[in-house]
Amino acid sequence: MTSTYKRYLSVTKPGIIMGNAISVTGGFLLASRGDIDYWLLLATLIGLSLVVASGCVINNCIDRDIDGKMQRTASRVTVTGELPLFTAMLHGAVLGISGFGLLAAYTNLTSVFFAAFGYVIYVGVYSLYMKRNSVYGTFVGSLSGAVPPVVGYCAASGQFDMAAAILLGMFSIWQMPHSYAIAIFRYNDYKAAGIPVLPVSQGIAKAKRHIVLHIALFALVVMLLPLSGYTGIGFLTVAFATSLWWLLMALRGYRPDINVEGWAKRVFGFSIVNITLLSVAMSLDYHTSVTSLFALSF
Repeated sequence: MTSTYKRYLSVTKPGIIMGNAISVTGGFLLASRGDIDYWLLLATLIGLSLVVASGCVINNCIDRDIDGKMQRTASRVTVTGELPLFTAMLHGAVLGISGFGLLAAYTNLTSVFFAAFGYVIYVGVYSLYMKRNSVYGTFVGSLSGAVPPVVGYCAASGQFDMAAAILLGMFSIWQMPHSYAIAIFRYNDYKAAGIPVLPVSQGIAKAKRHIVLHIALFALVVMLLPLSGYTGIGFLTVAFATSLWWLLMALRGYRPDINVEGWAKRVFGFSIVNITLLSVAMSLDYHTSVTSLFALSF
């Protein structure tokens, strides 16, 4: 029983689910502004986690051929056959139906729309085609990865507004240097599998430039939350400190004596710390937007 449970759990990629749960909560609490509906938060968390788990399972089914060529994924149960393809697909379908059903029952149409948007992009567009055929696969995948905080925000607010748009841009841009760093320290894996990520298809030097540029752009977009009045000085302080540190870390990649693989691992590791701290900060340091304050004064 334990072994069977572990197989079914591993194929859902629990680490990805946990990371998305943090960003969903951040978006939800930002929109709630202290007036928290805990049952709605729980339903949103469970519903989207099931949807994300479903997407990960289906992705593993689609990628089983290329996963077998990569050292870090060769032992996945969909590759070894410990979890048969039909069983895994059925597992993914049940998770997806359950997740979308929960979101449809307890949240709103806007949240369900963005959850479906992210699912279709990840499973249909990214996994089936872009990942294998285009250097822009990372960008397309980033759109689906940016959906969870938006779903959380829209579940609490019932609308897609400027803050939701900022979250979509912020989390999408964040994923670019995060993913490029992985592709650098997993370069041999991606090359062996023939996946045209930027470091493999156009070189590590270009990937370094894109990491720096995207971190700089990310820092600017993050600042739109406090500048638009959705968060305060606490979030601003955290955002400035973490973004600056991440940028300086990325710039160290140009040192002539740098160990590129070790540098990429540090950039990747801090990307997770950064987005987690920002998700926590926006959960705690929420404000009514400038637009809303203006409207209330009339």
